[in-house]
Amino acid sequence: MPDFKKILNTLYEETKQLSDTGKVATYIPELASISPNKFGICLLDIEKESYQVGNFDECFSVQSISKVLTLAMAMGIVGEKVWDRVDVEPSGDPFNHLSLLEQENGIPRNPLINAGAIVIADILVSELKDPKKEFLDFVHKISGDSTIRYDEKVAQSEKATGFKNYAAANLLKSYGNLKNDVIEVLDFYFYQCSLSMSCAQLCHTFYLFINRGRCMQNLEFLTVSQVKRINALMLTCGFYDEAGEFAFEVGLPGKSGVGGGIVALLPKRFCVTVWSPGLNLKGNSSRGMAALERLTTLSDLSIF
Repeated sequence: MPDFKKILNTLYEETKQLSDTGKVATYIPELASISPNKFGICLLDIEKESYQVGNFDECFSVQSISKVLTLAMAMGIVGEKVWDRVDVEPSGDPFNHLSLLEQENGIPRNPLINAGAIVIADILVSELKDPKKEFLDFVHKISGDSTIRYDEKVAQSEKATGFKNYAAANLLKSYGNLKNDVIEVLDFYFYQCSLSMSCAQLCHTFYLFINRGRCMQNLEFLTVSQVKRINALMLTCGFYDEAGEFAFEVGLPGKSGVGGGIVALLPKRFCVTVWSPGLNLKGNSSRGMAALERLTTLSDLSIF
């Protein structure tokens, strides 16, 4: 196993000095106030050894990283029926793009773009009595951490400004691919995106994706087949219209969020989370992308 402590310290110092670290997301007002100088990394290996540097224990808004978790929960409840309502193809478009929905009769390209995640949210609203509470309970169980919370201010901020999400939900509704009330589904969707977690907490949460569906407490939440499919989607769809670039440069399944977080993993080896709020033009953490490229280069570990 590589010397992860040395590698993390090296790549942290290298990428900390980057001149172009992107711009903090401003379209969600609550995210606009986050300092672009924040930078943290945590790596958790399959033996549950943890390595960290920088602001690794500071909570931030995970945003679209939560889409992997709602997908996992939905697959655990309804299994393969998920794929009746959402496809598994890369979109090649920004995360909030709507044009493909009309071309493809209301079936989102994949569950990791906004429209697809809204369909997954609709499935959970149908299946759960109290979706917000039960999803948070699910996160508590797979992470082994009951302190994880929603960020109420972020949720309200998204609710007040998420006009493209309202448009996507109404378009889905017009094609019959949203079964519940638009406002009810989006209320849950905005809260799931407002999950507030640290790099360390995210590594613990995503451990089941490197451990064949078993969490840190060795409880099984997903089958090996389901984990394989979710990891495949993270590789091909986890970075929207930059998914190919991430696979090319980094070579790991992963998921980004506009809060500046990125989770990436190598099955049976490690999970890593990077947080740096400055985003590139594609909406992914600029410093985070660079740090993960250095990680797989210095460790000589990727899926390829």
